[in-house]
Amino acid sequence: MTTAATGLADHLRDLLGPDRVLEGDLARSLYSHDGSIVDGACGLVVLPETTEEVSACMRMAHAAGVEVTPRGSGTGLTGGAVPLDGGLVVSLARMRAMDQVDVANSCVWVQPGVLNLDVSTAVAHLGLHYAPDPSSQQACSIGGNVGTNAGGPHCLAYGVTVQHVMGVEMVRPDGEVVVLGGVAPDPPGYDLRGVVVGAEGTVGVVTRVLLRLTPLPPDVRTMLLDFTTVADASAVVQGVIAEGVIPAALEMMDRNMTLAVEEFVHAGLPTDAAALLLVEVDGTEAEVTTATAVVERVAREHGVRTVRVARDEDERALLWKARKTAFGAVARVKPSYYLHDCVVPRTKLVEIMEAIGEITEREGVMCLNVFHAGDGNLHPIIALDRSDPDETARAMRAGDQIVRACVAMGGTLSGEHGIGVEKRDYMPLVFDHDDLEAQACVRRAFDHSGRMNPDKVLPTGTRCGEVGLADAQVPEGTWI
Repeated sequence: MTTAATGLADHLRDLLGPDRVLEGDLARSLYSHDGSIVDGACGLVVLPETTEEVSACMRMAHAAGVEVTPRGSGTGLTGGAVPLDGGLVVSLARMRAMDQVDVANSCVWVQPGVLNLDVSTAVAHLGLHYAPDPSSQQACSIGGNVGTNAGGPHCLAYGVTVQHVMGVEMVRPDGEVVVLGGVAPDPPGYDLRGVVVGAEGTVGVVTRVLLRLTPLPPDVRTMLLDFTTVADASAVVQGVIAEGVIPAALEMMDRNMTLAVEEFVHAGLPTDAAALLLVEVDGTEAEVTTATAVVERVAREHGVRTVRVARDEDERALLWKARKTAFGAVARVKPSYYLHDCVVPRTKLVEIMEAIGEITEREGVMCLNVFHAGDGNLHPIIALDRSDPDETARAMRAGDQIVRACVAMGGTLSGEHGIGVEKRDYMPLVFDHDDLEAQACVRRAFDHSGRMNPDKVLPTGTRCGEVGLADAQVPEGTWI
């Protein structure tokens, strides 16, 4: 540990006490990883509980010139919360306070460590909920959701995190506390709130979030459709939306994923189907009845085998459990997995699914697909055993080719998981030199010294006019 880091640790212990400053080997190992397969190197970890404590920690880190990595629940899938070269990890896991709900304005201030699902649970008695619902919503935190601009199955109709964050309180790299946005529906000036959402902790540490709350729909209907081909299921996705019906959720699973999930959840899923669609419509009773009829008609026009409508809330919950435990179910196949969450136009679903099948077969790896079909947000999960170097290398090559195939079809790098480390050096595939330089300038406006979550999101060397990226490339078939 450097002299500066040792001095910082002493000051942090004086501030927070020894129990909230972690520097042992076990803690450093735990905080050097998130839900991805990125390996990092952690220095110190602090566990503040208030905005004032975060501000004091940031002032100390600023004075010591130490890099800072903000961290939520550690469920991220791109290495965004992984410190790469020591420094200070500011864990917000203990910041779980919620203010009283502002019913008149349908919003509430929460600290970043509040778990996603806990928000909806806390406000359900008021007839409200927090709409963005990542599959990890029982474990992921609001702060992490803000960092990656997280999505979820119901974001097809309701929008992703940025549409539901009205304001943020943030501690800048030098320790100054600022509030961006607020209750006002259309504040003038630049949308700095929008800059913070999705910035992955590169502009400061978010310490409170003003969440927009949405009324619970009066009626909901959940359907499970199964098909003999992925092409038929994909045609239904396009056909339903072309009819003017935007379901609350429109999810797809392929046969490999269905087999793994059914063995795990026992939800009565048809394991001989090539593809399943989980469709949920909500609204008034009349709206739900009309939308259900449209979905069933379009599905029958495209060869649906069966249409299963959840009879009650228990069956609906079981179907959603099958969908939301899909990632965990992969453990029945292999001990680990590697995935990207690229997005393609809905019209390219058949083409990209065929490409994924060809790529993974060529590399000799097993792929399980479960994804937000309604908005083309893919989740090709490549199951692997990381103790096998050859299998790991083949999985990395397959992932690389999948990313390139998605971009070639008019897609983009991430729908909800963020860029982090995993996709950082792919950024030149979708942004040119000037785009990347502009983003670097925005980042530098918030963080002049480049200490906030360094080497994340933007390719290394992007410094707002200091280093060009005209020749930046991703080595084909390699893991970043």
